[in-house]
Amino acid sequence: MQIKDVLLAPGNGAFFYDDQVAIRAGVPQDGFTYVGEPVTPGFKAIRVPASSLSVGLVLTDDTAVWGDMMSVQYSGAGGRDPLFDADRISDLTSQIVTRLLDVDAFHYLGACAKVFEPLEHKRLPFAVEYGVSQALLRAAAHLHRKTMAEIICSEFGLPLPTRRVPIYCQSGDAREVNVDKMILKAVDVLPHGLINAGQKFGVDGQTFMEFVRWVATRTRQIGRPGYHPVLHFDVYGWIGQEIGLEPQRIADFICRVADTVPGFTLNIESPADFGSTQAQIENYAKIVSILDNRGSSARIVVDERCNTLEDIRLFAEAKATHLVQIKTPDVGSIADTARAVLLCKENKVGAYVGGSCTETDLSAQASVHVSVATQADMMLAKPGMGVDEAFSIVGNEQNRLLAMLNHRRAHIENVG
Repeated sequence: MQIKDVLLAPGNGAFFYDDQVAIRAGVPQDGFTYVGEPVTPGFKAIRVPASSLSVGLVLTDDTAVWGDMMSVQYSGAGGRDPLFDADRISDLTSQIVTRLLDVDAFHYLGACAKVFEPLEHKRLPFAVEYGVSQALLRAAAHLHRKTMAEIICSEFGLPLPTRRVPIYCQSGDAREVNVDKMILKAVDVLPHGLINAGQKFGVDGQTFMEFVRWVATRTRQIGRPGYHPVLHFDVYGWIGQEIGLEPQRIADFICRVADTVPGFTLNIESPADFGSTQAQIENYAKIVSILDNRGSSARIVVDERCNTLEDIRLFAEAKATHLVQIKTPDVGSIADTARAVLLCKENKVGAYVGGSCTETDLSAQASVHVSVATQADMMLAKPGMGVDEAFSIVGNEQNRLLAMLNHRRAHIENVG
């Protein structure tokens, strides 16, 4: 068929894998490292450099197309796959080489379905699906002489997109400097904030609320006239940890935060972790209902306990969130990311194509094509925890893609 060889190349993720359970327990930081013993299985330290594994498909014309496999920053937490092990993933990928050599890469969804059949009655690790599906998407685009976005549109029966997708940046721990960068670059959604420890949230959430007010004030101080971003904060379950897991109290707190920044849309990601997907759905649905009934400007974003396409379906159908973070390496095949966006739209729930700071330039670019093709509500600037590189990679790929699609439309109109 069209694939004649498969290559593997070890690589680096753009940030680090972190043991979320240990960090949430309050281990101290020493510079960029954490002091203490890891808790989550697979971690040899609380913070370890992220690794990746590239899979290359050599086509019959000797073109090589690539995709990248990796895990997310907080691997092994919240129901996610365990920490990425390049040797184990390499072995598993080698076991599906025969499938890749025999597949019809011209038909993207059919190729994914064949390659990702269970191996010994077990689903392939999501990292394998993620990287191989990127390579297959690039192969289909090459064979059709089209963009990856056009392949997605064709396979899912979607019109060619005309609108850019709003970009969301995350600050990491360098909050003040990175917030300023985001504002000066007029980022659509900001700043994440990395509120992943008790001292960052504060007693009764006071430290967090002060940070929210500062971000809103800063946008007015140094932002260009008319700049009005969406404010998005990931609190890693700390509302629930600090004030309790009663949905009414969580909703009350979120409303108080929203009231401190009138005029802004406020996204609160992962307000609490209720311990299981079902408990998360039930309690998030209550929080969403309370906020909606009050007419609050705050929106709940689900991340933890909402990993797979099936999880996303359950949250969307239950209206247990305003916005789903579709965490691309956790979903698996990037075709399932497209399905997840469309599923959210069907249920009138916001679709945010996210991912992780541990990803690579290749996975970020593929995510752009899926996000634009499906017209997601927003997407993460990735990889890495800095602003400049991720915003450049994602923003530039969007602009190149839209320029190409506009050229394609103009050509069709001229011919017509």
